[in-house]
Amino acid sequence: MSALQIMPAEKAELDFLSVGGLVMRMDPGVVPFAFADRYDVHVSGGEYNVAANLARCFGKQTAIASAMVDYPLGEKVEASVRSMGVRGIYKRFKYDGVRGPNIALVWSDRGQGVRPPVVFYNRANEAAALLKPGDFDFRSIFEKGVRWFHSGGIFSALSATTPELVIEGMKAARAHGSIVSFDLNYRAKLWAAADTGKKPSDILERIVEHVDVLLGNEEDLQMGLGLPGPDIHSASKLDPASFLGTIEQVHAKWPNVKVVATTLREVKSTNRHLWSAVLWIEGQHWLAPTMELDVYDRVGGGDGFAAGLIYGMLEGLDPEECLRLGWAHGALITTYPGDTTMATLEQVKTLAKGGSARIQR
Repeated sequence: MSALQIMPAEKAELDFLSVGGLVMRMDPGVVPFAFADRYDVHVSGGEYNVAANLARCFGKQTAIASAMVDYPLGEKVEASVRSMGVRGIYKRFKYDGVRGPNIALVWSDRGQGVRPPVVFYNRANEAAALLKPGDFDFRSIFEKGVRWFHSGGIFSALSATTPELVIEGMKAARAHGSIVSFDLNYRAKLWAAADTGKKPSDILERIVEHVDVLLGNEEDLQMGLGLPGPDIHSASKLDPASFLGTIEQVHAKWPNVKVVATTLREVKSTNRHLWSAVLWIEGQHWLAPTMELDVYDRVGGGDGFAAGLIYGMLEGLDPEECLRLGWAHGALITTYPGDTTMATLEQVKTLAKGGSARIQR
């Protein structure tokens, strides 16, 4: 991919490093929270999920720089990270036995039919929010070779110090020849609770100054970066025209951004979505086909798209292939419980080429 000069694999210890928070997602399935008495536990995190997907499905060497709490929930999370084939690089915190610091809990049900999913948080005294510049020795990490560095808007919204850590990591990455990506993942609830004294757009604008590859839909771009645009609630969710117009604003303001990509999703019901994606590279764009999805669990689809897209770029594939791999992998993620992949690379490639759901015997 000519827009990006990606470090050869043989010169790098890691294909991919992300910095972000690790959380436990409590999932009661289709039962509303007020009536639930059982939960599935999924280890997750917007930035971590991409690393996990790239390791498990795509066979890449990945790592997550994050906070870890030395108590049983931390042990659970740490074991899950290992099981996905991701290296953990941790700033460790001791638990005080009562108040924390904590591994955050994210409560998210699946909804059903006309009833939408519900998401709320318990991120009180979250260890990841305490992370700050200097907590990781980025210089020694990047000197061993890291092809791609990634973070996102969820981690950046946790506190006044987490965006500064993201920027520190991005500067180190660029100094050592790594590609830098950022998923805007704008979450209004998190930004409101962070109470940094600054507008989210002021913080995210500073981050985007260091980014090569930007991920985010039209709402992320408008709300996260404060860009003007058409009413995001009235425009067609599958028409990329207004999104591409917004991208031109991004590129005019941040010429360092070479690649922008997003999923396109129209929700017919909780379990029936129309799904596409768009990729923009220095003035050219590619649009994925529109697929009708029967959704089991929608959480993680965007992270699945990011992983497939990044894999294609790391492999030096052409833009159409990169886009289709992201589109296919994101679609497959919605068919599994939890936030991370259970797909094989063969399944992703088959779907990307237009494969069907006929039984495989």
